[in-house]
Amino acid sequence: MSLSRRNAFIRLAAAVSAGAVAFRASTALADEPAASLSAGAAPAGVPKVVYHLADLDKVDFVMGNIGNHFKGMGGTDKVHIELVVHGPALLAFKVGRANPDLTRRLGQIQGQGVGLNACGNTLDAQKLTTADLLPGFSRVNEGGVVRLATLQAQGYAYLRP
Repeated sequence: MSLSRRNAFIRLAAAVSAGAVAFRASTALADEPAASLSAGAAPAGVPKVVYHLADLDKVDFVMGNIGNHFKGMGGTDKVHIELVVHGPALLAFKVGRANPDLTRRLGQIQGQGVGLNACGNTLDAQKLTTADLLPGFSRVNEGGVVRLATLQAQGYAYLRP
């Protein structure tokens, strides 16, 4: 399988970030209980998954995957999911631009407990705030790729459909 330069760079950046975060997390574990390092509200033993969404043309596909993920696992109490959005995909969630179906689906997954993360770097580059997005998004100041690496270091399975 051939990787584009962009995908290779993103994977390299995520790997480097994951290494740095893992190192910092391992040193922090000696001083802090594990619960304080957890990003989400996943009870012990519940699988944790982070979906990475950067491509505008994959927004509907990822939203469907998240819904199917809950169904496949047997319900919202069986898996904790975070969605990290950056790059062009973030514009799909802009108030006034989002289509009614996406707005409905986002409300559904948010109601199921999905954490909605918007890359601070992308927000700045597009001159947006979370108030410009559909409700529920939290700004990730450290950036989307760092958030992805942090969640992976905390045991989240990484999915980029």
